[in-house]
Amino acid sequence: MATEQAAAIGTASPRGGTGQVRLESRWPPVVALLVFVTLNVSLRLWLPNESAIRLRWLLPAVEVVLLVVLLTATPARAARRAPWMRGVAVALVLALVVAALWATGLLIYDLIKGIGVTESPTQLLATGGLVWLGNNISFALLYWLMDSGGPTARARHPEPVDFAFTQHMSPELASPGWRPVFLDYLHLGFTTATAFSPTDVMPLTLRAKYATMLQSTVALALFGLIVARAVNAFA
Repeated sequence: MATEQAAAIGTASPRGGTGQVRLESRWPPVVALLVFVTLNVSLRLWLPNESAIRLRWLLPAVEVVLLVVLLTATPARAARRAPWMRGVAVALVLALVVAALWATGLLIYDLIKGIGVTESPTQLLATGGLVWLGNNISFALLYWLMDSGGPTARARHPEPVDFAFTQHMSPELASPGWRPVFLDYLHLGFTTATAFSPTDVMPLTLRAKYATMLQSTVALALFGLIVARAVNAFA
């Protein structure tokens, strides 16, 4: 157990008084960020002058710094510096969310004005898909850090605070001591963006409700404009 890797901003809680800890793997958020960084860099190399974000390397830079935070935190460091690590992670994820929303706003502006990548159906769909993916991953990370105070707090107090998952409302469906991990919040981010509302997860607090409302509104605007423009361009 001592050699097991923990999430960058939190380890886990003691169980049964044995001194053992249950650690949440940091690799799911790391892999999600790596995939997104790779796609971001690839798009910027393909379209060096037509990026939805005018500061083309801002978003990859924030993602790389967040990756460093996730990869360099060991369980011992996370236990000693949990408040500091959480503050850094929250700041980076908020920057990621703001950058993703900035990219969305600029793409919507380009769609309305009919400039940039909006003139090419292929470039429009590629850019729109990447912006949509970036919003989903950014909000998933935000939900992961926000809910119940983050992974460390959830490990100690698994009761729902911001989001009630199906396993919370029907405990017989979950194993003892179940708590949501990053992949649960990634699913929440994608379902919120595709159904334009949470599906099997209930937002409980005002911050959870308004965060999902913001993501739903952005996704709806992005989908509507991109589909309309793409259909018009292909016609």
